[in-house]
Amino acid sequence: MCLCALALLPAFGTVRAQEANELLGRWDLEVQYGEHWLPSWLEVELSGNKALTGHYVSVSGSARPIAEVHQKDGLFSFSIPPQWNGSQYMQLTGSVTADALEGHILDHNGQPHVFRGVRAPRLLHDAPATWSKPRSLLAANSLDGWVAASGSGENQWVVTDGVLSSLQSGVNLMTAEKFGDFKLHIEFRIPEGSNSGVYLRGRYEVQVEDSRGKEPNSHFLGGIYGFLTPSENVAGNPGEWQVYDITLVGRRVTVEANGKTIIYNQIIPGITGGALDSREGEPGPIFLQGDHGPVEYRNITIAIPKA
Repeated sequence: MCLCALALLPAFGTVRAQEANELLGRWDLEVQYGEHWLPSWLEVELSGNKALTGHYVSVSGSARPIAEVHQKDGLFSFSIPPQWNGSQYMQLTGSVTADALEGHILDHNGQPHVFRGVRAPRLLHDAPATWSKPRSLLAANSLDGWVAASGSGENQWVVTDGVLSSLQSGVNLMTAEKFGDFKLHIEFRIPEGSNSGVYLRGRYEVQVEDSRGKEPNSHFLGGIYGFLTPSENVAGNPGEWQVYDITLVGRRVTVEANGKTIIYNQIIPGITGGALDSREGEPGPIFLQGDHGPVEYRNITIAIPKA
């Protein structure tokens, strides 16, 4: 055997290992909390020839690395430390059958939950040849076309002269209409220290935060929360109107913030924390976060692919 053939053996072995392990890939999960099933997400990757690593998105927070995924006796398991809440390592144990997962979780407070999941869709759509003319999603003085997301508390959002305002933390807000691929224009203003987010299809958060002067990070303004880091931080001053122009085609997203393209045609791996659901193959609403502090929005328009 020639040396060039020997050099190919490790790569060939890796491909065979990938084909043999049906756990590998991305999974859209649901976790049971009482009567409700809340969205979650898992990615399992092959590191080298044998080791399995990955990323996990819980029902809140951002994508977190999994140091090692263990497999034994038909089960897989991993643990991760707490992020924002709780004091214990989360423990997840489950099984995989073809394109479905199921199992149980001990959360960061030691509480048990059942989970289930399916393989995430690829969503690698071709870019549309043409787009419709942008149309407004916001009336001048009413919340027509918008509904409060499920949860407790009164709707604190109001619209005055075309400005959608949440003057204090409260419920989240979303369009009654759902969308697949789109181009979204939206302007926002936040006071010092505040935080909000624009969820695309209700699943992928583009961060809105007072983060001027900080190093680029997926958790700061313009980032796809926990997944995609902007090429630069273009955040304006608190109290100033700022602008997003966002294109979402399948999983591919382009974010232009304050006139600069900071994320270009990048793949969003999965849902971000706080998503409405994990049904990635379905259309979803434009969803605005209103439970992290005061925020205002205006000039919200959308264009969709022409048939």
